[in-house]
Amino acid sequence: MRYTPAMKNFEFRRDRYEQFCRFENPLINIGLSLKLPDFRPFCKARQLPPFHFFLYCVLTSIETIDNFMYRIHEGEVIRIDDFYGSYTVLNDDKNLNFARFTMTRDLPEFIARSVAAGKVAKASRPLINTGADLTPRQMKDNIFITCLPWFDMTAIEHPIYSHKDADIPSLAWGRFSDPDGDRMRMPFSIQAHHGFVDGYHIHLLAETIAARVANVMTSAA
Repeated sequence: MRYTPAMKNFEFRRDRYEQFCRFENPLINIGLSLKLPDFRPFCKARQLPPFHFFLYCVLTSIETIDNFMYRIHEGEVIRIDDFYGSYTVLNDDKNLNFARFTMTRDLPEFIARSVAAGKVAKASRPLINTGADLTPRQMKDNIFITCLPWFDMTAIEHPIYSHKDADIPSLAWGRFSDPDGDRMRMPFSIQAHHGFVDGYHIHLLAETIAARVANVMTSAA
């Protein structure tokens, strides 16, 4: 296996990766109660859709943690540099569909692209953005996102074509809580390859998302 300079941090957990690669199911899946600043008043005052604002904070947090950027391609571990913005949508028939758009770190542009992609997916009766149009390497540039706003999610098991080959993180969250002062909670789940991600990295991502929400709100004040 070859390692590029961009993979130097991976060297320190190479043996962990090789250990978990022997497992038939190498995935770790943890659900937690995510504590956040209540961003809903902020979004309402600026006419920002809360889901898309939060999606922005999640995706721009993931890219700061190497462990969520590792993938397996042609038998080698790589680190992706970027990924698509994507999430699940209910179409007009109340069936699952997939929204996908090109990422940007500019918040207004991100929200515009995310909203537009969601409208396309919602209006489509056929299933779209399945990855059939992508090469195997391009498929690695993904983060799988789903939101279940109807209930207080306590656990989720994502459909996996082959557990042994599942290297793309899957994130899900449920219904936002009622406000608790200036804080809120939401049920949140993170699934990832245990060769790349430990419980600590899931904790780190949760903390990074909360900090990102706070920082975006502060910088826009």
